[in-house]
Amino acid sequence: MQRRPTKGRIALAAAAALTSMLLAACDTDSSPAGEASAADPAAAKIECATQGQLPGSGSTAQQNAMEYWIKQYQRACTGVQIRYNPLGSGAGVAQFLRGATGFGGSDGALKPEEVQWSKDVCAGGRAIDLPMVGGPIAIGFNLQGVDDLVLDAPTLAKIFDSRITSWNHPDIRRLNPGAKLPSVPVHPVHRSDDSGTTQNLNAYLAGAAGGSWPHPVKKSWEGKGGEAASGSIGVASQVQSLDGSIGYFELSFAAAGKISTVKIDTGASRPVAPTPRTASAGMAEAEIAGTGKDLTLEFDYATSAEGAYPIVQVTYEIVCDTGNRAETLPALKSFLAYTAGEEGQKALPGIHYAPLPDSVARQVRQVVQTLS
Repeated sequence: MQRRPTKGRIALAAAAALTSMLLAACDTDSSPAGEASAADPAAAKIECATQGQLPGSGSTAQQNAMEYWIKQYQRACTGVQIRYNPLGSGAGVAQFLRGATGFGGSDGALKPEEVQWSKDVCAGGRAIDLPMVGGPIAIGFNLQGVDDLVLDAPTLAKIFDSRITSWNHPDIRRLNPGAKLPSVPVHPVHRSDDSGTTQNLNAYLAGAAGGSWPHPVKKSWEGKGGEAASGSIGVASQVQSLDGSIGYFELSFAAAGKISTVKIDTGASRPVAPTPRTASAGMAEAEIAGTGKDLTLEFDYATSAEGAYPIVQVTYEIVCDTGNRAETLPALKSFLAYTAGEEGQKALPGIHYAPLPDSVARQVRQVVQTLS
């Protein structure tokens, strides 16, 4: 008798398939890594460090962008080895603060106490946040027979807090007149690990859903109920494999897994879908809130600007303003100058990310030049 696959086996198979699709999506150039073509205009514009090893870790949100950037950089700069381990924002910050990496990746800015702790690692300086890559946090769903879905902030808050438990709930029907919504259970899926993606979703719900989201803005999940999965790829694969599920992850994961995404009713004339363009419009509503060389951004999550997707996040590269290790500093400055530069940023929409606003990118490049 053939054994029926369990939910766990299905999720693992989906995760493996999704990983393969993500790697294929990022493999935009078939040339072997380390071989720079003289005719490659992007390679010609990279000012390379001559040698060095640069380890980094952190945010899974920027994982696909990092894979692309590292491949392109190392094609041009054959003497430098860069490694990025997508462990999640919390782990990336922790590894950087104990001196295990040359840079950390986080979808949330450093807390004041983390800045204070960084002074033990940054000899004579402190850690700063440099925004590097933006994008929408897509709300992906798997609901048989439904491909187009509109939700607003209060309804999302109730779904992720397990207060809306059926897909034919009146609040969902109100936002989707004419849709054939089944009476199947809602299965919200959230991150099990500390995550800047979670922190940004919490910030959006707290800023736009009002009293419907009573939880603190933290990297850990504070909502009630639901199912947990590790990393963006874990959440995406769980949504991909389970009918009635809904979760949150970066747009590249939705695109790779062919997962339907929610349009957000922001109060504008029409609901807004998550795309690099609408995320850039959302990022344009942000202001720099950091001091000194720190370039932390503050978002307007309750924006109703036309065409602005409100659930956006920026991944920061965490570095020392002063006191970076001498053996990694040349590679660090060279690599970040490329990623924040025109060549690094203009490739982002093609892999489902949003480039930084030009004014922010210029400031990042200026700070990178001063790192010591």
